[in-house]
Amino acid sequence: MVKKLLHTRYRVNDLEKTVAFYREVLGLEEIKRHKSPRGSELVFLRTPNSDELIEICSFPASGQVTVCPDLTHLAFEVDDLESFARHAAACGYPFSDGPTESSSGRFAFIDAPEGYEIELIEYRK
Repeated sequence: MVKKLLHTRYRVNDLEKTVAFYREVLGLEEIKRHKSPRGSELVFLRTPNSDELIEICSFPASGQVTVCPDLTHLAFEVDDLESFARHAAACGYPFSDGPTESSSGRFAFIDAPEGYEIELIEYRK
């Protein structure tokens, strides 16, 4: 049996642009960077109030990364969806979908540099 989820990995073409997005737009903290034994460049990011890390990987030897629409996404809670929307748009990342009302609050999506979707959720207070 597993003990807990440690990290989620996304392989990307442009490591620096993607890491900058996670740091500057989402506010994640870069905590570790190293090269794996097989040659992958790895950057680990910490999300506030979460134990799970996000691993961003560049491994050109595996070929070009092509992200299929609606394949996968990461979801993050935000306090104020409108405030986040203004910040993200000012950084060049406007909402790609939403905001949409749900029974528990509102949600919207932005696209990370490689095309991975990021869901932002504002729970109703």
